[in-house]
Amino acid sequence: MGLLDRIGRVIRANLNSLVRGAEDPEKILEQTVTEMQEDLIQLRQSVAQAIATQKRTERQQSQAQSMADEWYGRAQLGLQKGQENLAREALTRRKSYLETAHTLKAQLEQQNQVVAQLKKNMRTLEGKIAEARTKKDMYIARARSAEASRKINEMIGQVGTSGALAAFERMEEKVSELEVQSEAIAELNASSSLEGQFTALEAGQDIDIELAAMKAKLLSGEEPANLPPAE
Repeated sequence: MGLLDRIGRVIRANLNSLVRGAEDPEKILEQTVTEMQEDLIQLRQSVAQAIATQKRTERQQSQAQSMADEWYGRAQLGLQKGQENLAREALTRRKSYLETAHTLKAQLEQQNQVVAQLKKNMRTLEGKIAEARTKKDMYIARARSAEASRKINEMIGQVGTSGALAAFERMEEKVSELEVQSEAIAELNASSSLEGQFTALEAGQDIDIELAAMKAKLLSGEEPANLPPAE
């Protein structure tokens, strides 16, 4: 194994270790959205409580104002009946209720601002949660794609690109060598076959010549040479 291959394997091993040790993006995104949803639930509860307090203050302010109006009517009745002391007492009661009504009215204005701000915050958080859910799905898809790509690259790295290419080159050379050998054998076979055919033709021609010579001697009454004498 070459130096560059060893360095590459060390780098890949370190990167894989970092990836495995890193937090899972999908779990973090899911947890973040869950926590935001929990915050929204708490905020909605706070808004509901603030509205309930607001309604209660409205009723109390309305009741105090109603009682102030009622004691004012009684003061008028006392004066009409010549009961100035009762009228004075009624006005005293009216003043107390008016002060209570004014105090409750001031509280109600503050509570209205608080409720309005809480509702605004709630709508803002709802919008952020909707945006976070959209981004969460997008980031999870990207994280899964990145993880799949990482695994593929890791598999390619384990196989070794240079080694694979070298193997294909060796196989190409082997196949080329086999093709050359096959062509040489075929050429030798063709050459041998052609030579054999001419050799056979030449041998047949010698026999034909010898056979013709024998026929000629027989016709002339000569005994063929190299033949055993007749008994």
